[in-house]
Amino acid sequence: MSTSPVTVLRDVRPWGGARSDLHVADGVITAVVPHDPAGAPAAGTDPAHVVDGHGLLALPGLVNAHAHVDKSWWGKPWVSYGGEPGTQGRIAHERAHRDELGIPGVDVTLAVLRESVRTGTTAVRTHVDVDLGVGLRGIEVVREAVAALGGAVHAEIVAFPQDGVLRRPGVLGLLDEAAAAGAEHIGGLDPASIDRDPVGQLDGLFAIAERHGVGIDVHLHDGGELGAFQIELMIDRTLRTGLQGKVNVAHGFAVGQLAAARQADLVSAMGEAGITMTTVAPIGAAPLPLHALRAAGVAVGLGTDGIRDLWSPYGTGDLLALTTQLARLSGFRYDADLTTAARIASSDAARFVGRTAHDLVAGAPADVVLVDAENVPDAVVRAPRRALVVAAGRVVARDGEVLV
Repeated sequence: MSTSPVTVLRDVRPWGGARSDLHVADGVITAVVPHDPAGAPAAGTDPAHVVDGHGLLALPGLVNAHAHVDKSWWGKPWVSYGGEPGTQGRIAHERAHRDELGIPGVDVTLAVLRESVRTGTTAVRTHVDVDLGVGLRGIEVVREAVAALGGAVHAEIVAFPQDGVLRRPGVLGLLDEAAAAGAEHIGGLDPASIDRDPVGQLDGLFAIAERHGVGIDVHLHDGGELGAFQIELMIDRTLRTGLQGKVNVAHGFAVGQLAAARQADLVSAMGEAGITMTTVAPIGAAPLPLHALRAAGVAVGLGTDGIRDLWSPYGTGDLLALTTQLARLSGFRYDADLTTAARIASSDAARFVGRTAHDLVAGAPADVVLVDAENVPDAVVRAPRRALVVAAGRVVARDGEVLV
């Protein structure tokens, strides 16, 4: 990273509170102290490493808890939407055309990661396709792109079987190889409707997770009772294998579709098993019961899903703008609810990227986003331009310009 380290981020308002100075060392916040307008930098502090926040609102770096940075065509000429709708249709279309777009490739991955950094994302959990066509090459590509940014983005990888698990013999072996080689999580995809064998797919995934101590992150689009049944299978296996806190349900549309009593029972069981959820705030889907999930101890993360890829031309990588969408879809209007949405997109998502803390507190990574907003609800509603983005204690974007 070419930018110099920040030792003091002066005059910022963490979470819209009192003006404060954030002291930083080795990429970590060491202290949060009241701002003294007349105060001078501590002896030995290089003025070049003191950044003035001009009283702007400070949020923790945004956490994209569900991304696909290996498959975006961001930065390339416009790619028209084609192929058939539905999960099966999108898989087939992607498999037919990804090679001509250089997907997966370091250049396209770098392009979408840099755009994410520009808008304040400093940590990401990304699903990376692992299949019989690309093998583990996508994981290597993503790691190379992340390394090229020199710490501007912290990333955890989900080895993701986008084309199915059991229906493609050899994919379970690839997932096992990916886990053995350091992927933090392995993925699954609609065990019932894609593989037509929910017990078989989940048994295979949990066996790998037990063997290598990795997490599981299952894309579950199946709705209603079919989806709920598969979540119950995951709850049972999580408790039996001792993988509490390491299993995530992505999308989980079924949870938002169930009748109130059925939903409450399922959410309670998920909380007891330590299962988490990630959402991409999709327009048209039944909103997840965010308050009920959080009250039951089910951590919820927010992610972009694909960004301008062969699945959809939509997406910008702007997680704060997506937070606005999450809040609107959830019917959030009160200040406390709008602040909850901001925490879902930042501090509360620490666990989705392997962190114990991701906040504007001592001991947390020095990942900070500054915006010109009156308070957190104002920032969520307007998603204003990011004035400054600090990652691992370095300025990585300023006034819309990426510096890495």
